[in-house]
Amino acid sequence: MDPAARPPGRGVVTLALTGMTALIAVNLVRHKARTLATAIGIALGVGMIVALLSVGEGLSDAAEELVHLGQADLGIFQAGVQDPTASVLPVSLTRRVDSRPEVAGASPLMLMVGAVKQSAGAIVFGLRPHDFVARRLVITAGARDLAPGNVLVGDHLAGQLHLHPGSRMRIKGRPFEVTGIYHSGVFFQDAGAAISLATAQRLERRPGDATTIAVQLGNGVDHGSAEAALRKSLPGTNIIGAGDPSRIGANGELIHKAVDVVAALALIVGGLGVSNTMAMSVLERERELALLNAVGWRRWRIGWLVLGEGLVTSLIGAAIGLLIGVVGAGLLNDALGAAAVVSPAVSASTILEALLIGLAIGVCGGLYPAWRGVTVPPNRLLGDM
Repeated sequence: MDPAARPPGRGVVTLALTGMTALIAVNLVRHKARTLATAIGIALGVGMIVALLSVGEGLSDAAEELVHLGQADLGIFQAGVQDPTASVLPVSLTRRVDSRPEVAGASPLMLMVGAVKQSAGAIVFGLRPHDFVARRLVITAGARDLAPGNVLVGDHLAGQLHLHPGSRMRIKGRPFEVTGIYHSGVFFQDAGAAISLATAQRLERRPGDATTIAVQLGNGVDHGSAEAALRKSLPGTNIIGAGDPSRIGANGELIHKAVDVVAALALIVGGLGVSNTMAMSVLERERELALLNAVGWRRWRIGWLVLGEGLVTSLIGAAIGLLIGVVGAGLLNDALGAAAVVSPAVSASTILEALLIGLAIGVCGGLYPAWRGVTVPPNRLLGDM
């Protein structure tokens, strides 16, 4: 076999890839300002995506915790209501739920939002003192006393407002005495407070009403069957079980739709930015590309060189964007006034999605400059050399 006809060995391929990588690095460093400006533009888009995804994950977690208040197995809400705190159910429905054979306990709750002026996101829970939701509050200081005029405060809110047994706090403008500090293990419940259901009804001027009914199922009861049976026997209600928090409301869905819009905008704007930067680079480096062509570089290698620069720039931007997003998630949460009920969650899937979007920006933005770099006639590239 003619040695000239043999395909290049691994060593030759490795050397070629090493040379291309070094050339990409040199070109990016040579134009530091342009590379950094493009990377920052991409970073802002990726950072916003990470922040929104993190808040969306936090909303999903908070929605799931809402179902499991007091370690409940199911939550009953009014059907067709997008905001769970706007649900209205008659407390009398609790007796009907409690009489079901699959139910071990039912606890009506009233959720009051914006009732604590010092912490606008804190939720005040109206509950009956002897129901399972109240009994499962672990009292870490003081006593479990929900008499009229008394309030139990979650340990997170107590730390935030520097409250302790004997302190005074206002709910809906009315003074209450803190009789105990509790811990439940549910973030926004520990970032809130609890008063008696009767007191909450008076403050909300909704006698006989509740927002939701927390349900504890009997031992060995199948959750899916119990959920179906309750839904059939309670028309006009929405029965939410474990693993299905998305049906509680539209907030999480709105966040995810916002993420889709921002991702699309990031792809468009970031892709155009990379394309513009790479196209300028191709025009400025006509002699360099011509020289590579003259020394035997194939067109596809020149195209990969230009495309590689776009990919590296985008990955740098995506890495910076991850840092911006993690910090920005907390700032966005505070700006929305949701810190008391939502804790942003940055998951591995969020990081992977952000990196893939950064990679997609590099591919989309580098295609046209790469095509331009390999299709310009050599005589035009060499015309002014």
